[in-house]
Amino acid sequence: MLPPDEEEELPRERAGPRTRKAAAVLVGLGPEFAAEVFRHLDEATVRKIALGAKELRHDKNAVPESLREFVDALEAVGGDAAAGDNMLRAVATQVLGAERASRAFDGVAAPPAVDEALGPIANADPEALAMVLSREQPQTVALVLGAMERERAGQVMRRMPEANRGPILARLATLESVSPEILYEVAQALALELRASAAGGMRQFDGRGAAVDLLRRAPVAQQTEVVQAIEENDPELAAELRSRLFTFEDLVNLSDRDVQTFLREVDTGRLAIALKGSADAVREKILKNMSTRGAEMLRDEIGAMGPMKLSAVDESQGELVKIAFTLAEQGRITMVGPADRMV
Repeated sequence: MLPPDEEEELPRERAGPRTRKAAAVLVGLGPEFAAEVFRHLDEATVRKIALGAKELRHDKNAVPESLREFVDALEAVGGDAAAGDNMLRAVATQVLGAERASRAFDGVAAPPAVDEALGPIANADPEALAMVLSREQPQTVALVLGAMERERAGQVMRRMPEANRGPILARLATLESVSPEILYEVAQALALELRASAAGGMRQFDGRGAAVDLLRRAPVAQQTEVVQAIEENDPELAAELRSRLFTFEDLVNLSDRDVQTFLREVDTGRLAIALKGSADAVREKILKNMSTRGAEMLRDEIGAMGPMKLSAVDESQGELVKIAFTLAEQGRITMVGPADRMV
């Protein structure tokens, strides 16, 4: 074994001439261009170029000479446009695949992205779109809803006939891929149907709102009779009509005796939450029909609550409205509607 000062020097790894030229071109073109190139190279190639860059320190002319050769090579390609086109087409085919490269070079428009393929129906009125989709096969509806923004898709689904929902969800759950081309064609066909429906005079109509407006103009006794009749076939609709016919703010129209009857049936904690977001007139109507101590305790409870979520207030008010409506149906309190007021 040779002494340390007489050991043979190990051969140092060197870059080849082409690698040094590549490094020189990247140095000459600047860090932004070099960084973009490096993103497309593997680690071994970057290492070779790094070796070439280190060796450039000993050759001041390497960068300008390599850049001149690079420019000459570009001009040579530019002199033969066909050769340049063929070369780039070959490169694109390797990187993108034959179909995408062909679209790029032959001027064929690429298919829209899935989230863009819906086009005009993406923001269509949920009611109108549901009506059009209700005539389509479940797999078609699943294709469309699967590509829509989730909240809007849910709005459309809720408006679909109940019998259609199960088959649609079953198809949607098994949907694994979506062809943008097919989705685009389906969306265009649906857009035509939507336009035809609009041209035929169809428009969005709030039937429940109209029903509530008509009922509000009837005496409360008739309101109760109609809602009870509806409840026999559609309890959900009856519950919605009740909540819209009589709101928490309408408590202010009850007589003092009816308010006291109402208060005996409600939970104080729930009442405090409901009053947290009520009008001052309603709060005063409630408090003046309580005992002095009871009103004081309720005020303290409301004050100690701090900020409340609006959803919690709405929920409490809704529950108390149900109690009031039940009492009215039982004849224990009398609601006053516009048709019942004295002048």
